[in-house]
Amino acid sequence: MDLRKLKTLIDLVADSGISELEVTEADGKVRIVKTSPQAAPVYVQQAAAPAPVVAAAAPAAGAPAAAPAAPEAPKGHVVKSPMVGTFYRSPSPGAKSFIELGQQVKEGDTLCIIEAMKLLNEIESDATGEVKQILVENGQAVEYGQPLFVIG
Repeated sequence: MDLRKLKTLIDLVADSGISELEVTEADGKVRIVKTSPQAAPVYVQQAAAPAPVVAAAAPAAGAPAAAPAAPEAPKGHVVKSPMVGTFYRSPSPGAKSFIELGQQVKEGDTLCIIEAMKLLNEIESDATGEVKQILVENGQAVEYGQPLFVIG
């Protein structure tokens, strides 16, 4: 794989919401993993030879590793993602969002769409109450079990 293509893939991972990308071609296999928003992407390239080449960005020397603050537990019912996919707040670009912060929802109301493998899955509320928090940005990749909303 040429250097320009590799740089393009690294930039794609750095600029997108994805955390990992793996590409296999005839001349080798590349796996790019983003470890955190502050660190540069870590990438591993395996060539046809048995020994892989590993390159990683090391933290700055002398920089203390700050312990991440424990996130405050949301108060209320947490609606979690039932699948891996891409989160969308509205049915189409430019359309009004399904719900807004502070809006009253009842059980069965559509909260968002998660796109998985070109299928749009409507996610419905499993509780009645007011939308206290929206924990995910529009267009962001979500994982199974990731908190999406807090309903109180």
